[in-house]
Amino acid sequence: MLRCIAVDDEPFALKQMVSYIEQTPVLELVESCESAIEALEVIKKESVDLLFLDINMPEMSGMELAQSLDAQTMVVFTTAYEEFAVDSYKVEAIDYLLKPISREDFMRAVKKAVDRKNPVSSVDEKSDEFFVKSDGKIIRISLDEITYIESMSEYVRIHFDEGKSIMTLMSMKNLETSLPSEDFMRVHRSYIVNLNKVQTIERNRIVFNKETYIPVSDQYKDAFKEFVEKRFL
Repeated sequence: MLRCIAVDDEPFALKQMVSYIEQTPVLELVESCESAIEALEVIKKESVDLLFLDINMPEMSGMELAQSLDAQTMVVFTTAYEEFAVDSYKVEAIDYLLKPISREDFMRAVKKAVDRKNPVSSVDEKSDEFFVKSDGKIIRISLDEITYIESMSEYVRIHFDEGKSIMTLMSMKNLETSLPSEDFMRVHRSYIVNLNKVQTIERNRIVFNKETYIPVSDQYKDAFKEFVEKRFL
């Protein structure tokens, strides 16, 4: 989990950023600050991994604050003025977000920060296991433990036997291209299934157990049908 501070002298923008942070499981809000000076005082007392930092503020600008930080503290700049984008490259910022900030752009910046903090590889083509980041921990997952994977907007939820699951910040597309195609197949916009775990097929849905059903959409049904037909006795 990344400990972060939101810094903005505009109340509405600060409130929106706080809301985004509080809705993101991989982030922990340490403090919200209305000035760079206030944020600097917090940083002196608290361990902080990431700042969402407005550039144009009175007394002390976000740029000045960023330049005073140690190299381990990550910065995502926010501003309403495009011309400040050039100045943002004076420090090694994770990202630059133009207001009003969309949830999609915010999550893109979070993903970059998570990857920078924990540069863990995804699925190795020659390995039957991989690591993911979830709830502030790095977790080892064996491919044969996975039942199916569910898209959750910017996250994916990885489901295992007996109803267990974990959620991690990762795109469905990136995960799909990393998994071995002989064992895993996209059967729906929101689902990837472990083909070795399929127990029953009922019309256009896959049954894993009495309580778990996964739909097969029209877009993917031909490929799934081909997989099934190859395994008929």
